[in-house]
Amino acid sequence: MKQLREQVLEANLEVVRRGLVLYTFGNVSGISREDNLVIIKPSGVPYERMKVDDLVITDLEGKIVWGELRPSSDLDTHIHLYKSFPEIGGVVHTHSEHATAWAQASRPIPPLGTTHADYFYGPVPVTRELTPDEIENDYVRATGVAITEAFGNRDPMEVPAALVAGHGPFAWGRTPDDAVHNAVVLEAVARMAMYTFSLQPNTQSVSQALLDRHYFRKHGATATYGQAKK
Repeated sequence: MKQLREQVLEANLEVVRRGLVLYTFGNVSGISREDNLVIIKPSGVPYERMKVDDLVITDLEGKIVWGELRPSSDLDTHIHLYKSFPEIGGVVHTHSEHATAWAQASRPIPPLGTTHADYFYGPVPVTRELTPDEIENDYVRATGVAITEAFGNRDPMEVPAALVAGHGPFAWGRTPDDAVHNAVVLEAVARMAMYTFSLQPNTQSVSQALLDRHYFRKHGATATYGQAKK
């Protein structure tokens, strides 16, 4: 757990370095599948003074098993994603400017170009709006439920991010660092899509052939991007 705690701390600091958060906005978590324990940023603690011992460890029911601080207020969303998407090892939530704008507009981000296609195999989905009852009674978990509903039968590793309507983006990956990487790219493609529509409002998604070409050169058994592993 010591190594994972260090990874989660570094991932939280990386979202600051990449300009994805303001003040204490946002959070990153990681999970030990072997132990069924989640490590997450403490609620409201400034990033610039956060230490590894400030991180909070909980079980998959949200019960604190280590730490003296309160966990992030988004904990139950993270836990629901870990339970629903067994391949993920890290979750990131930010209020990054451009991705949040798409979430506030309740619009999915379409794959307009190859930058998007390199990371997201299709549109980044947006959730439905939560009901008044969900907001009143089980808001944080309901946010996670809305995300998983937005995916249906889609593979969440093919599009490792979602936009929560009226709220902001969540991203995930096989590790906390991988999740942050996807959050950074999500913000970039959200920004590019906004610029693209401002120049040409009728822009269409790339063809399926181009989407396949760029996504599968980086992902899957036939990937050719980068150097071969020895």
